[in-house]
Amino acid sequence: MAAPSLSAALTSLSSLTLSTPSRFSLLPTPSNKHSLCLAKPSLLSSLKAKPQDDIDTSFFDNVNPRDDIPFVPPEIPEGFVPPPSFDDGPPETEDEIAAAYEELYGPAYSGVSVLGNDIYVMDSKTKRDTGFGSGVKKEKLRDGFEERVVQVRRVTKVVKGGKQLRFRAVVVVGDKKGQVGVGVGKAKEVIAAVQKSAINARRNIIKVPMTKYSTFPHRSDGDYGAAKVMLRPASPGTGVIAGGSVRIVLEMAGVENALGKQIGSNNALNNARATIVAVQKMRQFREVAEERGIPMEELWNCRRCESSIIREGVPLPSIKEPRWASMCS
Repeated sequence: MAAPSLSAALTSLSSLTLSTPSRFSLLPTPSNKHSLCLAKPSLLSSLKAKPQDDIDTSFFDNVNPRDDIPFVPPEIPEGFVPPPSFDDGPPETEDEIAAAYEELYGPAYSGVSVLGNDIYVMDSKTKRDTGFGSGVKKEKLRDGFEERVVQVRRVTKVVKGGKQLRFRAVVVVGDKKGQVGVGVGKAKEVIAAVQKSAINARRNIIKVPMTKYSTFPHRSDGDYGAAKVMLRPASPGTGVIAGGSVRIVLEMAGVENALGKQIGSNNALNNARATIVAVQKMRQFREVAEERGIPMEELWNCRRCESSIIREGVPLPSIKEPRWASMCS
């Protein structure tokens, strides 16, 4: 009697499953941890995702997805006017084409910017595509500016692993019509250093005031660091009497008659920048007349009287005395 009861108990235990709680289980956890529960198929079926009733799927009941379904375009609504074709529109003007080209590729070195951009700043995309290491040979810029190398020096930078050898180039660019700029650049190769310095020089273009005799309107002095430069106007036929980087800057600016002198340091870069500083101090006679609010004739007469008084040996502070001031009236 005991054997049948034992076999019946083992059979009932084999149909039971031991439920272990899990933190990621979707089934409800029983309250008693040591209780045994049967796997109910009704509970699993209730957990399955039910299709939404608001989606109409009756179209797929009578359609075989393997068959070729012809496309039927929707009907055109009433009052629809098709847009004009691209070829039917008015032709674009040259200004519109140039503005669109400049908006896509940036300002060009043509001297004219349709969108008002700076034409002397090279686009970053152009530098990335044609710079050092790109494998593309860079063409010479045709923007009306000429380049002249003033100096190329080897410079070293001491780092933890030793010394890094590079080249520093000083370049002067100008159009020989009154515009000039000085730039400096460093690179691992000489050609790349010259290209970088030329770009830097184009970013620092200045206007040089000149008279009709291609000389300065007045004398001026400039200094940069320990370098000092003295510039003086000269009569027609004198030429540019200067040396070093001062001569190069004046020639690239278009000055034909001038005197220049380097005082102090012989550094080429500092002397070139000192020349730029001296040129920036110069002003035309019409600018001074507008600031004083007097006509050009009166300014010339006062200047002529001051020159004659100075030639007579009268010191400058005494020029404003009544007896000398009457000569300028």
